[in-house]
Amino acid sequence: MKPSICLTFKIHQPTHLRLYRFFEIGKDSHYYDDFANRSLIKKTASDCYLPMNQLLLNLIKSTKGKLKVAFAISGGTLEQFDRYCPEVLDSFRELNATGCVEFLCEPYYHSFAAVADDAEFTHQVNKHRNAIKEYIGADVKSFVNTDMVYTDAIGEKIADLGFKTVLTEGAKHILGWKSPNYVYSCVYNPKLKLILRNPGLSDDISIRFSDRNWNGFPLTAEKYYSWLEQAQGDQVVNLCMNYKVFGEFHPKESGIFDFFESLVNMVISKDCFTFATPSEIAKKYAAVDSIDVQDPVSCENEEKDMAKWLGNELQKEAFNKLYALQEKLAIANLPQLWEDYGLLQESDHLFNMNSSFFTDKGNHRYVNPYDTPFEAFINYMNVLADFAIRVDEELN
Repeated sequence: MKPSICLTFKIHQPTHLRLYRFFEIGKDSHYYDDFANRSLIKKTASDCYLPMNQLLLNLIKSTKGKLKVAFAISGGTLEQFDRYCPEVLDSFRELNATGCVEFLCEPYYHSFAAVADDAEFTHQVNKHRNAIKEYIGADVKSFVNTDMVYTDAIGEKIADLGFKTVLTEGAKHILGWKSPNYVYSCVYNPKLKLILRNPGLSDDISIRFSDRNWNGFPLTAEKYYSWLEQAQGDQVVNLCMNYKVFGEFHPKESGIFDFFESLVNMVISKDCFTFATPSEIAKKYAAVDSIDVQDPVSCENEEKDMAKWLGNELQKEAFNKLYALQEKLAIANLPQLWEDYGLLQESDHLFNMNSSFFTDKGNHRYVNPYDTPFEAFINYMNVLADFAIRVDEELN
């Protein structure tokens, strides 16, 4: 049986907060930078989403359906597509119509509700399931959590919500001597299959492609394929990356589009691998073993933990104060409050408070509107203070 290549692309456009000052608390409840949100998504659509979607469509047609890919698109991003650039949604619907693209389910607001509140997590998963059907016309079969965060306990929740396949990080500290290029199962629920991201081969494209100091530079399709060949005796190579890799993190001038097209055609012509979606892989292969994941694992930083979002006291305080409002929100039960609550859960708000952002060279790929983590924290907590007042007013 030929090993499979699973191409998974993550898409999330943050909902940026405007500069919200202390004296506005209790007076102005519009929190979002509409201009930044509109201009950023339209730029990314022009640089990445539209040209890359067209390239994928052309390749699917030219390979007669042999190319298959998967997308994880957050709910907030779907809303921004609909509001600011509906032509992007049209291009995803066209990809869906080929039958060669799988759309994955995730928490609607790209949040960490899975480690904070079970009821909120369930709500967001079901909301996202419905949104993919509404916006794209697709039914979801597989699941990937925000930034691939996973534990055995989260796996149980995912299985309870009806999923049989979940994607997460092939982190060394959970695998030990094992390879990420095999299908595994949840230790508490053997029916839930785990497809692990190959961090080395994924990052060779997503992070290192344009790095002139990297010993693999320049990365050609021939060179990359020779690395893939080392996995010929395995089951699956899961290449999971941010979709903005194509055209934004690595601009068109870097050759990233030409590289991808050449690589796909090389894989097809050599016929040693097949492309497959996560749900197809779960049907095709039996799990070789179970994996025990007690502490959260993610696809970020060398430690593959949640330190990028919950590694300092500022982040923890913001996170805890937000989710402490859940019970009051359930009593008030107003749609506008629930919407703001969801948007305030986006992982980006916590990421902006990450101390290492300003020293980690890899983070040049991301937009952070703040000069320091403390500025990000103060702005977010001002917004949260106003939001809490609104919640309390509905209860009085």
